[in-house]
Amino acid sequence: MRFLIIVSFIALSINSFSQDLLQQQEQRRRAEMMREIDSGVYLMDNEQYSRADVKFRYVLENVKSVPSDLTYYFGKNSFYLNSFKQSIDWLNKYIQLKGTSGQHYTDATAILKKAEEALLKERSVDAKKTEQVFSQNYDIDCGPNAKVSCPVCKGDHVIVKKGPFGDEFKTCNYCEEHGLLSCADYNKLLRGELKPKQK
Repeated sequence: MRFLIIVSFIALSINSFSQDLLQQQEQRRRAEMMREIDSGVYLMDNEQYSRADVKFRYVLENVKSVPSDLTYYFGKNSFYLNSFKQSIDWLNKYIQLKGTSGQHYTDATAILKKAEEALLKERSVDAKKTEQVFSQNYDIDCGPNAKVSCPVCKGDHVIVKKGPFGDEFKTCNYCEEHGLLSCADYNKLLRGELKPKQK
């Protein structure tokens, strides 16, 4: 009996130790990714955009869920690298995630406007295409609320269409009644995997 108690205690200790070790590894990994993001921001602020791009791409390739602030930094840096379509894509994701209360909202909308103008100009000149990294290839971290305004209905839960007899109102088939999507559904929608709800 005493032997079984000792064996059980040892097994529990090993299990607890391995869980602690996994948590420590995950915390170290998260801290490493945050250092890479901070390093990329420093390089971007010092106009070393190509080097910052390497840092941001490294993080994108090594995280399961993209931090929402990285969507802003990557979009801003992409603008300075003249990757305007990529910049628009990532800055739009930041604005969708953070809304008007986001720390970088004002700067993000200003850069987004410049990127849209530059893309129109670039398309009119038909410049050569560059490799793009679009956000639908990644799971976006929606932040602590794990909810995002639905991009289909813009958070209104109602879609308004012009009809022959005036405006037609239709309930959004993607979000809940408050115009929000769960983080999982939002990421599915970005990848084109979210099916409309049957009403």
